[in-house]
Amino acid sequence: MKPMSVSGALIVDTATLYFRAYHGLPRSLVNAAGEPVNALHGLLDMLANLLTGYPPAELVCAWDDDWRPAWRVALIDSYKAHRLAGEAGEPLDDELARQVPWIRASLAAAGICVAAAAGFEADDVVATLAERYLDRGLPVIVVSGDRDLFQMVRPGIRVAYIARGVANHVLVDDAWLTARYRISGGQYVDFAVLRGDPSDGLPGVAGIGEQTAAGLLASYGDLAGIQAAAKNPQTRLTPRVRAALLANADYLARAVQVVRAAKVPLGELDARVEAGRADLDRCRELAVDYSIRGPMRRLLAALGEAVG
Repeated sequence: MKPMSVSGALIVDTATLYFRAYHGLPRSLVNAAGEPVNALHGLLDMLANLLTGYPPAELVCAWDDDWRPAWRVALIDSYKAHRLAGEAGEPLDDELARQVPWIRASLAAAGICVAAAAGFEADDVVATLAERYLDRGLPVIVVSGDRDLFQMVRPGIRVAYIARGVANHVLVDDAWLTARYRISGGQYVDFAVLRGDPSDGLPGVAGIGEQTAAGLLASYGDLAGIQAAAKNPQTRLTPRVRAALLANADYLARAVQVVRAAKVPLGELDARVEAGRADLDRCRELAVDYSIRGPMRRLLAALGEAVG
């Protein structure tokens, strides 16, 4: 990754990285006890690459306190329901679950700020922090493989979308969204609600796919404008689309609340990236315990620590 001049904030959807590492790296990466450390190994290397490519003034790893909050399920009972069977890696299987505390311990030893909020997902933490940094005048790069965070895109906030890996990520801004979906970041929530999202268990509105949703937003601006058009017989909606929108008014109202990232209570965070924050003795200890000497060294170097 070619380094860019970035002096703002880098906010990482941590679970995206460790799921990708776990499913992308071989189980043959093990510690001295023969236990897989592929998720930990890969996450540290991904962070090192991201820090090198987008050197930030501040770094936060956002954490899922609750990957399927009850308040979202109460609104849409199918929300992430398919993942209960483990289809998308949740709940964690034993080999990955064992590595999650090791990941948390390694981040702490390296002096990296981890942020979570009780009863909320990492997406909510990311969105809250992105707005906070933007208010401070700092440019933000959000790192995630979750398209829902495209809703954060606006001047000053971009998403490093890593669905194809960190090395092949796409830096998403409004121009990219316009070219790909014909929408802006501010329209993404309404777009996702109309189109649906099987990966999150959101059914969408029957008969309204990606192209139709984008066309409706181009014509009427947002979901409120689309619903007003559906109620007005003079607008040029097809009978099928008009009927579908009217029949799904309740679903649309609930789904918007599910998809839109919530503002969460977070205290002040010390997320500075600067030498001296890492506990180097602890890092060396963990590097030996988990057989991650290379990744830990690369991460510390990317953080500016004198690793010797």
